[in-house]
Amino acid sequence: MSVDTGQRRRLEPDARREQILSVAVRLFGERGYAAVSTGDVASGAGVARGLVNHYFGTKKELYLEVVRVMLTVPEAALTRLPPDDDLPARAGAIVSWFLDVVSRHSTSWLGAITAGGMAGDADVDRVIAEAIDVAADRVLAAVGRPADGARHAMARSYVGLATSTAREWLQRGELTRAQVHKLLTATLLTLVDQVFPDA
Repeated sequence: MSVDTGQRRRLEPDARREQILSVAVRLFGERGYAAVSTGDVASGAGVARGLVNHYFGTKKELYLEVVRVMLTVPEAALTRLPPDDDLPARAGAIVSWFLDVVSRHSTSWLGAITAGGMAGDADVDRVIAEAIDVAADRVLAAVGRPADGARHAMARSYVGLATSTAREWLQRGELTRAQVHKLLTATLLTLVDQVFPDA
């Protein structure tokens, strides 16, 4: 017979799933894929291991969801931007949003972007590529440009620059947040003004 320690609370399914995912984001970010079990996630979330499997399937499927969540720019990020006619403010705001997210979840974000010990896995690579595609679409939407072939490829390249620059800031500490913000905002505005029109 188990004793109720009071740690488990009755939550709606969506809230419980989010709670489990939040714990998984933290643990995979701190330890990497190989050092985390679904039992660890269940224990951290105060749920039975079977519930983790119910919501996410296998450990790998849970990890893929963690990578997806950490790297995919949500559409809601666009709703908080300044008006469409203020492009410099919009570009600065989308960069600020990105920097806020990666700094707030730096360990987990870095773990996700480097595939946390799962680099080269086809499924992880696919999820990362999908997240980059979504981020490119969101960047183009933020600056009010259509996501056609050439522009989309350029936006994907910009996402690569943003990722690399954020890693420089978070891992090496050679750049300040202000420098990163200025670099990414100025680059985005240059793309919109000088590169996208020719695409």
